[in-house]
Amino acid sequence: MVVVTHYTEVPCARGRSTINLHSLSSKADHHPDPLKDRRAGILLHITSLPSRWENGDMGPQAYHFIDFLADSDISVWQTLPLGPTHEDRSPYNCFSAMAGNTQLISIDALIDAGWLTCSEVEQQLASDIPPQQRRQQLLKQAFHSFHQKADAATHSLLTDFINDEKHWLTDYALFWAIKQKNHGRSWIEWPTSLRDRNPSALLDLRHELHNQIEQIQFEQFIFFSQWRSLKQYANNKGILLFGDIPIFVSHDSADVWVHRECFELNNRGEPDIVAGVPPDYFSETGQRWGNPHYRWDFMEKNGFSWWIERITTQLRLYDIIRIDHFRGFEAYWSIPAREETAINGHWVKAPGQALFKKLLQHFGTLPFIAEDLGVITSEVEALRKEFKLPGMKILQFAFDSDANNPYLPHNHEIDSAVYSGTHDNNTTCGWYNALPKQQQQHIQEYLGFPKEAMPWSIIRSALASVAKLAIIPMQDILMLDEKHRMNTPGTCEGNWNWRFHWEQLDNNTPKRLKKMIEIYNRNTKIK
Repeated sequence: MVVVTHYTEVPCARGRSTINLHSLSSKADHHPDPLKDRRAGILLHITSLPSRWENGDMGPQAYHFIDFLADSDISVWQTLPLGPTHEDRSPYNCFSAMAGNTQLISIDALIDAGWLTCSEVEQQLASDIPPQQRRQQLLKQAFHSFHQKADAATHSLLTDFINDEKHWLTDYALFWAIKQKNHGRSWIEWPTSLRDRNPSALLDLRHELHNQIEQIQFEQFIFFSQWRSLKQYANNKGILLFGDIPIFVSHDSADVWVHRECFELNNRGEPDIVAGVPPDYFSETGQRWGNPHYRWDFMEKNGFSWWIERITTQLRLYDIIRIDHFRGFEAYWSIPAREETAINGHWVKAPGQALFKKLLQHFGTLPFIAEDLGVITSEVEALRKEFKLPGMKILQFAFDSDANNPYLPHNHEIDSAVYSGTHDNNTTCGWYNALPKQQQQHIQEYLGFPKEAMPWSIIRSALASVAKLAIIPMQDILMLDEKHRMNTPGTCEGNWNWRFHWEQLDNNTPKRLKKMIEIYNRNTKIK
């Protein structure tokens, strides 16, 4: 195998990871209809990028990855949610629906800005403190240096950002500062005056934790600045960024602490019912996610203002958004909080039609992909089609029944996104290798490419589909097995840790992808 070398990392790299110090208050560049043309994309979360740190970030390797996409005529990069994660590192379990994950901040870009030195970085890398604390310590040093070295115009940009984002940032910064003061404990375990947001107690802490709050606001400013730079670089290369919004938020989050009236909680702030899904393909006992459910009646009376703010923030990050667990907007699985599994839940209707009407009225267009997997009813399909939202087709689900299986390529619809698999699936090689020989033979007979090594016959089938968008996980591009799976639903250990290395990429892969994309007319780049 000939290994790609021109994307590899240079220590203390300069010039490829930048901070866009322009106003962040203006609307991000959006394209009239990003889902109009046939496109191909790769699914890779930021944390899975190569890096000398504990996880991938918005540094040089993110820009190298965009170069690889452009070289391959790939025009969509799909990531997982970008919020600040809990200890399990799940992008679907975040402390905020609005804030960015500071573990994704590029240290190299802070060196470029002059707020850190290479020697400071090397000193932290050589230290014996936990890896995540190294980055946090450097962010504190950068914050101190910023106040010493940044000019008046840059300080003004930070002030503008804080003012423009105050509808979420003020409370999030206070939430995070109080959480640090309370040794990371959930807000439900804080002193009652803080748990219940007593105005006098909060005012006292705003004064006491003033420096920590400023630090947190600075970090969010850097996160959004770096992401804007990355997005502009991708868009200038003809590549759209495709993001992901979890339908639910974590109970231990700034959103729930601040907006308790929007969630189904008791007087102590605890959920009586929690979110999840019934038994399905992924789990015999269903999945008990544990998120609090929304008080949809209150949200509707309030004009869905929280949702409008949330989507506004996300549309600044992405060109396309996947709406996770779309079926939950038509009806959601309500589980008594005392239950240990999701088996004894029941369906409750949700005002999805009213919500999406409001969003359409506010934004004009909805560049959304509906994650319509799981228990999908005719009502869910009707809701999706009413708002012309493409659904998802997973090829790993296509071969376990008969010719009417909706995931088989001959049953695909134009307004859909086809995947070989998602972050919740095994890699295609891992999936295929675990199948009985008879089923493997059936798959090869259907695909018609017996001489093409798996997973390339599946990749080809996805690209050939009539679906407007075809997405391939990076693990499949690299032909990796089950050891490289990103997530196994219903489990807690070993998830969200996968990383790739450029040495795994064959030098012929960009040419191979480019040829397939040309054959199947997916070489559309944004103008």
